[in-house]
Amino acid sequence: MELFILWVGFAGAWLLVAGPVFQASIELREEQLDRESIVAATRDVPQPKRVSGWWWLLPPVAYVLMQRAQSDHRQAAMAALPQDLREQFVGFAQKARGWLIVAAGAYLIAGKETWELAEAYDWPVWVFWLLVVLMPVLCLFFTVNSVVQSEKAAGHARPERRPRPGRKRGSGSGDPEV
Repeated sequence: MELFILWVGFAGAWLLVAGPVFQASIELREEQLDRESIVAATRDVPQPKRVSGWWWLLPPVAYVLMQRAQSDHRQAAMAALPQDLREQFVGFAQKARGWLIVAAGAYLIAGKETWELAEAYDWPVWVFWLLVVLMPVLCLFFTVNSVVQSEKAAGHARPERRPRPGRKRGSGSGDPEV
């Protein structure tokens, strides 16, 4: 019975990871976010200045300088957005952050449950690490597959793939001749 409980805990913990990832994909896809307008509004905001590679001789200083440059760039980009786009972006970012926190907490619980299962079976440590890497991939696969299946069931067509710049159709890129 003890091993059964460990397996149930393992499965339940990884379902707790898959759930928030799946729910986040649904909610963030439904979120009204005018990406094109946000890109257009922030196009003229200058990119942050690169921090000299020499600063990495003092990593804490380099980190602080990079954070300051990114923070200044983020503030300038937000200031360039009209109020309605700023509200859209902030709402989207808050929802994404919330689901990320939930999924991260579930991932930590799943890691603990995975460790306990590996310990009970006396598996080598590499099996634990393999599971801790593969199980989130499986959770992401579940989410992507569910979204694709939902889109098919709803009758939504897949977005047409745009040809890559510099490639002609039918030039051996795998596209049929037109």
